[in-house]
Amino acid sequence: MAGDEIVMPENAFLMIHDPAGLVMGTAEDMRAMAEALDKVKGSLVSGYAAKSGRTTEEVSGLMSAETWFDASDAVAQGFADRLIEPVRIAARFDIGRFRNAPPVLVEAVEADPDPDGAEIEADEETDGDAEGDQLSDADDEQAAAPGAPQPPANSPPPSGAPPDPATIRAEAIGHARAVVDLCRLAGQAQMAGRFLEEDASLDAVRTALLAAKAEAEPEIAPYHPQPGRSSAARPWGEIVARTFKLKG
Repeated sequence: MAGDEIVMPENAFLMIHDPAGLVMGTAEDMRAMAEALDKVKGSLVSGYAAKSGRTTEEVSGLMSAETWFDASDAVAQGFADRLIEPVRIAARFDIGRFRNAPPVLVEAVEADPDPDGAEIEADEETDGDAEGDQLSDADDEQAAAPGAPQPPANSPPPSGAPPDPATIRAEAIGHARAVVDLCRLAGQAQMAGRFLEEDASLDAVRTALLAAKAEAEPEIAPYHPQPGRSSAARPWGEIVARTFKLKG
């Protein structure tokens, strides 16, 4: 919406939707996420309204309904400026994640899932907006096929079976939960976001947490009693060992 001129191929689509996110934590954490999403939506509504000339109330309703525009509709509604010739679809994404995807787009994606071996990742939530994961994904458009970027060298060959999105998502969620659990058990919950941003391994997380604890309590030792507990309590070393014991 910030471009001087927005041009859409005749067979492209524009979809506008509410921002979404994922949070794990306390009620305060969830309220903070809700407030962040409200702010993100306010910013998106302003951009769409300024471009299209619609009222903010109209735009907000269209976003909440996950509204899809084909290219002609987008121009007619003021979200785009002009049309160009159709292009072959080169974007690759899971159409099933959307509520109201137009049947014509569903059929096109399912009929040609991997044109010419070109793969352009169009999953917004993995772009570190889910920044957020504090997250917001904004404007989704299709990419043109001719000259489309080739898969990176470490990606599976076109002839191989593509990774299962559900498996990848489950692994990512499992890793995130493990990182958050380690940080909370070590009393360093605020460090989880940085570890996830850096895609740190669990071994690296354990090492960093132990270093942070040692820096905060320089006298820590395996025989050191738990802070605030009687001398009869189990030594701190046993607590650390149990906290970071490998699972599974």
